[in-house]
Amino acid sequence: MDKKQLSIAIPASTISDTPHLREKTAKIGLIGRTAAIFRVNEIIVYPDNPKVDQRRDMDFMALLLSYLETPQYLRKQLFKLDPDLEFAGILPPLRTPHHPLSGKTKHLQIGEYREGVVLSEAKEGLFVDIGVQQPALLRQKEFAVGNRLTLQVVNVGKNIEVQAANREDVLVYWGYRVRVEKRSFGQLVADEGFDLRIATARVGDYFMDVAERIGAKWGSSQRVLMAFGAPSRGLHEITDDEGLKLDEIVDFVVNTVPGQGTVTVRTEEALLATLAIFNVHFSY
Repeated sequence: MDKKQLSIAIPASTISDTPHLREKTAKIGLIGRTAAIFRVNEIIVYPDNPKVDQRRDMDFMALLLSYLETPQYLRKQLFKLDPDLEFAGILPPLRTPHHPLSGKTKHLQIGEYREGVVLSEAKEGLFVDIGVQQPALLRQKEFAVGNRLTLQVVNVGKNIEVQAANREDVLVYWGYRVRVEKRSFGQLVADEGFDLRIATARVGDYFMDVAERIGAKWGSSQRVLMAFGAPSRGLHEITDDEGLKLDEIVDFVVNTVPGQGTVTVRTEEALLATLAIFNVHFSY
């Protein structure tokens, strides 16, 4: 049976009220770390203010989230020097299964998965860096130098050999993908690829009041979208700008922080609270 795929949608203005690059980086780090803790498969960054060009913030968020998701041993090869990465050193380690701690060849085991990047071509195939002391041989030549791949170890010893794998086939959590969404929020949720759409908002049903109804649909859903608004503009305001009604374009509008003690709940705070609640009540 296919694994359930969970996508979260976060607005570009998540970092608009954070002036300094260091604080922006820390906020993105918390979002990425939270996504990994609760096994999110895809993070979608969407534009939420049509009056402002948000491409800069969206690209920045995607860059930091992608950098954080990439195993440390591949980052220098996959990311160029970039001023936006100045404070990348404060990003928290994900410590997910695809971020192994050991870089020793002797610790490799046949059957384990690794992320790798193609280093060079050889007569027998391709040499790839999988984060150990020597390159591994991939006997498939259809990949280009610089490509990032999910690989499975098929031989260890004097020579290491790997084969290409589909990350969806890995039985443990294998990180998230990042997508910059050019379409509006309304167009995003209309995507037929999602069979369950959940919006979070202060003006919404208390989670416990709709948990049973959500659970009935959750079990049969393969692709779930969970959407979040910004502190200054929630999803109701974002959809109003498009001439849409939030409760008409999603399956559920849920308040996961009832009786909040603050005027606003930041996106990264709502993300942590919501995913924790859903993790307890539903399996995915």
